[in-house]
Amino acid sequence: MKTKKRFGILTMLAVMFLAACSNDEEVAVSGLCPLVISTIPANGALNVPQDQVISVTFNKQMRTSTITNASFTVEGVSPIQGTITFEDNASGTTAIFTPSSDLLEDTTYTGRIKTTVKDQDGNALQIAYVWNFTTGVIIRPIVVATDPIDTATAVPLNKVITATFSEAMNPLTITNASFTLMNGTTLVPVTFNYFGETVSFTPTVNLLPNTTYTATITNAVENLVGVTMVSNYVWSFTTGVLVAPTVILTDPLNNAINVPLNKVVTATFSEVMNPATLNASTFTLKNGTTNVPVSFGFTGAMVSFTPTTVLLSNTVYTATITTGAQNPAGVGLVANYVWSFTTGTIAAPMVILTSPLNNATNVSINKVVTATFSEVMNPATLNNSTFTLKNGNILVPVTFGFTGAMVSFTPLVNLLTNTTYTATITTGAKNPAGVGIVSDYVWSFTTVTDNALLPDIGSLENFGGFGGNAGLTNQGLNTVINNGGIGTTAASTLVTGFHDGLTGDVYTETPLNVGLVTGGIYTAPPAPGTATSLALAQQALLDANALYLAISPASMPGGIDPGAGELGGLTLAPGVYKSNSGTFNISNGNLTLDAQGDPNAVWIFQTASGLTVGIAGPTGAKSVILINGASASNVFWYVGSAATINGAGGGVMVGTIVANSGVTLSTAGNAAQTVLNGRAISLIASVTMVNTTINVPN
Repeated sequence: MKTKKRFGILTMLAVMFLAACSNDEEVAVSGLCPLVISTIPANGALNVPQDQVISVTFNKQMRTSTITNASFTVEGVSPIQGTITFEDNASGTTAIFTPSSDLLEDTTYTGRIKTTVKDQDGNALQIAYVWNFTTGVIIRPIVVATDPIDTATAVPLNKVITATFSEAMNPLTITNASFTLMNGTTLVPVTFNYFGETVSFTPTVNLLPNTTYTATITNAVENLVGVTMVSNYVWSFTTGVLVAPTVILTDPLNNAINVPLNKVVTATFSEVMNPATLNASTFTLKNGTTNVPVSFGFTGAMVSFTPTTVLLSNTVYTATITTGAQNPAGVGLVANYVWSFTTGTIAAPMVILTSPLNNATNVSINKVVTATFSEVMNPATLNNSTFTLKNGNILVPVTFGFTGAMVSFTPLVNLLTNTTYTATITTGAKNPAGVGIVSDYVWSFTTVTDNALLPDIGSLENFGGFGGNAGLTNQGLNTVINNGGIGTTAASTLVTGFHDGLTGDVYTETPLNVGLVTGGIYTAPPAPGTATSLALAQQALLDANALYLAISPASMPGGIDPGAGELGGLTLAPGVYKSNSGTFNISNGNLTLDAQGDPNAVWIFQTASGLTVGIAGPTGAKSVILINGASASNVFWYVGSAATINGAGGGVMVGTIVANSGVTLSTAGNAAQTVLNGRAISLIASVTMVNTTINVPN
């Protein structure tokens, strides 16, 4: 009885509940009341996107006709407009409200489902469903820096204006409409460029002097996702007063004397000038009333005027730059600039270097004889009447070649062995000004004792180090090049840590990087590099490339590999040796070269890749030892890439190393002296030395 009674009570409650859902429908209700079971965004949600689509999900299928803009509303500051759709486009459990425009940022919205919505059976929502959510704050782009800065003064008249944003911007929105530069009410036209977050605005004409300009970037500019700045960004700056350019330096100086006859005249201005205004009408160089024609060159604020002919000796020249010379803003000199200088007396040319050197021995029988003068000579005056090469009284016929200040004399036939030759250049050899050497220049040399054809090293005979077209570096306190020089076709600034024992010129030495070169340093300008020293370096590079080919496997085939690439611990007779693996190492001990009593014995080592002498560690240095009459001048190393000689410091290396891609002798921080009895020659990379002694063979 109790169970039946309880069942009856439950049934009655269920009927009462269902009846409560029936609303005013006449049809019997067969299900539960409709309920909202979830929303997007959820109640209390934060940082909701402004383009959020709002949806409500019910516990059962709803009658879509009852869910309208009247029964499903969203309100922020005011009601918002939107369209209502359904998940299945007919009837379903989810209703979707799509706002007609983006929601406002940082705003709380209220969503409401009213009790007029009904399910498929006509049951109404019993209580209106209300929930809230809040949109996020938009991070808008801002201007973080400008150049000029706000209120800047003395701004140059050719200033390029820049603005840097907090993020990358859409270039299409940065236009003449969104950026303006104004002088009062006058618009200044500009062009635009973009560099990441920075935009540059280049005025199409120079700004006016002593004038305040106002720049404006409007909030029409957008970032890459279409977000604009909050408000216009405005800043101002004032240009400087109009300053006329001036000549601040000339070379030669005013009233200079003993000026070289081949002098290039230069003038340095207080600012970069307009090249179009520096020409034959605004610059003159005169000897009295005689005009000297010149060509013009421009390097920054310096202008060079190169006379097309050699100047006269002991003559006063006057240079004039007129007020027609202008800066890019069209402002000229205030007054003509005039200065004078006097040339020196004609200096006679002289022979400064020969190859072979005077009294040289063991000279190859296919030697090309060369002489380098103190200046470029007149080729017409170097011929069979002004140059002779003799074996006693027997004249050796030669052909002539000219490279800058160097003249080559190539015998038409090989020289005789074990023979002394005498070369003579007479006073008939003259420079372009017609001045000859003061007295005949005579030197002698002796050839090898047999027919061994040593590779002809040409002008490299006079070099202990050559850095190709890349330069040379010393990183030690005790580096010295004995009996020779160093060179590169690169600028003098790429030779560092050396001083020239002949001239005293210093090449970027520091207290920790001191290197003495007893035989001179030869580079391209700027000073102390000169056109003459460059010509010597260029010839040396030609000779280096020729030597590289002459000792290559293609020119000297048949080389053997006695130690599978490892030369340490071996004793080798004269010959050609080629690494099968492409690398040679001297790491298992010293290498001994045995001439077997032949002073003309020659060794050629060929490696397609690298050469490494020595191993790591304080006792890792390895050496090349010469015995039984072997000569360092007859040892050659052909290296296809780079050579590293005793990277841990110390050791004695022998021979002329010709590497394609650099030579390194020791490494920074090593105090032990590394010795090379030979030459370190590189074609396309630098030569680096640390506490290195190079003894150049005779």
